[in-house]
Amino acid sequence: MQIITGRDYPKFVIPLLEAAKQSLDIVVFDWRWYAQDPGAVCQIFNQVIIRAARRKVKIRVIANNDEIINILKAEGCEAKRLKTTKLVHCKLMIIDDKIAITGSHNYTQSAFQMNLELSVILDDVLLIGSFTTFFNNLWVL
Repeated sequence: MQIITGRDYPKFVIPLLEAAKQSLDIVVFDWRWYAQDPGAVCQIFNQVIIRAARRKVKIRVIANNDEIINILKAEGCEAKRLKTTKLVHCKLMIIDDKIAITGSHNYTQSAFQMNLELSVILDDVLLIGSFTTFFNNLWVL
């Protein structure tokens, strides 16, 4: 288990994304694309996910932002907004069914640079199984 605070999220998570080989499941409340600022930490993070898709990592995303959904779909990812009246507020990433990352970080420049955030990286098989079940139950909504 690794606790991630504030600005450290990209530092810990980007290497895990770069090492992904099979799958990446993401559900996130707020995810932004910074086309006008390619050097922004969040945009670098975004590009790492795009590169994973281009490496043929299977990526499934549940998000609330239609812009990011469309960008990810154009890159070969499965991405959607849930058809539910409930607000999707959780933040969860599952990498290769081996690592789960959850906490308060959205995928925004504010979350990665300014906000007081806390997330955790987990590699416990039982917890990851529960997170995967949770994600799969959301995916079919």
